[in-house]
Amino acid sequence: MKENKTKHLTLFALTWPIFVEILLHMLMGNADTLMLSQYSDKAVAAVGVSNQILSVVIVMFGFVAQGAAILIAQNLGANRSKQAGEISVLSISLNLWFSLLLSVALFFGAKAILRIMDLPNEIMGEATAYMQIVGGLIFVQALIMTTGAILRSYGHTKDTMMVTIGMNILNVIGNYFVIFGPFGFPVFGVAGVAYSTAISRFIGFVVLLLLLIKRTQGELDFSRFLRYPRQHVKGLLQIGIPSAGEQLSYNASQMVITYFVAQLGTVAITTKVYAQNIMMFIFLFSIAIGQGTQILIGHMIGAGKIEDAYERAIKSLRISIFISLGTAGLVYILHDQLLGIFTDNPTILETGAFLLLMTVILEPGRAFNLVMISSLRAAGDVKFPVYIGIASMWGISVTFAWFFGIFLDLGLIGIWIAFIADEWLRGVFMLRRWRKRHWVSMSFVDRTEQ
Repeated sequence: MKENKTKHLTLFALTWPIFVEILLHMLMGNADTLMLSQYSDKAVAAVGVSNQILSVVIVMFGFVAQGAAILIAQNLGANRSKQAGEISVLSISLNLWFSLLLSVALFFGAKAILRIMDLPNEIMGEATAYMQIVGGLIFVQALIMTTGAILRSYGHTKDTMMVTIGMNILNVIGNYFVIFGPFGFPVFGVAGVAYSTAISRFIGFVVLLLLLIKRTQGELDFSRFLRYPRQHVKGLLQIGIPSAGEQLSYNASQMVITYFVAQLGTVAITTKVYAQNIMMFIFLFSIAIGQGTQILIGHMIGAGKIEDAYERAIKSLRISIFISLGTAGLVYILHDQLLGIFTDNPTILETGAFLLLMTVILEPGRAFNLVMISSLRAAGDVKFPVYIGIASMWGISVTFAWFFGIFLDLGLIGIWIAFIADEWLRGVFMLRRWRKRHWVSMSFVDRTEQ
């Protein structure tokens, strides 16, 4: 029955729950931004910069979650459910201890990290409070990422979607109480939003864990929680570290670019936050398609269906480019209404509108990366995206951001030029790599059997 289920997985069946889930994750972040915008633009900037830093930390948890997702999919495709269950328990254990260490570091080092970002003094206090609360409890997000990745690899994408819906509802209700203070409830502002986020995440993790135990029907042996089989740890590290490395490099480069933007002032920071929050709704289609494609290709590679895997990636790429281009165009047409949701500041509205126009060029290039990198990872070719990513993100994105944005004084427009150049350059390299089929001999399942 497990083998038949693997054979009948489809891109649409996997992708639409992932799409809804990612949409709701983005809505959770946007709910914080939108509701705080009614409280203070400075609070928005504080939370925006803090989340930029926290996103880098979250990516560090991804080296286990990404590795587990690929290994579990390949083992399930090869009908090796016992090995898939062992990897699932191992990944939860490893990410728990690793994330606890980072949580402690973020709590005690919040202010020092924000000072490195050269944050304006007017938002330093609120940014520190937010980072200490959300960062101090960031280990919960690591556990959510891991259990969610396991469930998706088993094909249960609807479960993670439903849990995300619940987390969003709890987060919005919590935000409403701590920001607007109904029924005489005290107003806590940024600190209250941080607690609302942390509490909703914790409840979400508990539900995900219960669902994981139920869906795997006894295949997960938690008595092995503190056992670390050498072959599985090695496999997670071989796949997970390079996979997370590409994303870590991206987020680290974004931190440097945020440092450049911080030099342009609070208005520039706020404009970037609003524009990127809107842009998230464009590229979430590509993210969902990429993740769904990764699951399918992982199963196909495990089952030895090489040609099916190759065609699946190309078809997914075409779909993603078409949707990204259409959605970006629609967002630009509606830019007045969308930006108007967040602010009535004329400077932010004018600059934000031009950034959204440039996004029409940017997003198809991003689609190349999101789909093709996911495909390469699923096939076991995890190092190449990291090498090209590091070279392009730092050699093109960061360098161009400084040159056009700061040196030529083009501001945020110069920053967006850098984003466009980086995404398209990497995208072309990834597609070329896939077409050359170097990944055919890189299946992790094949390597372990040699």
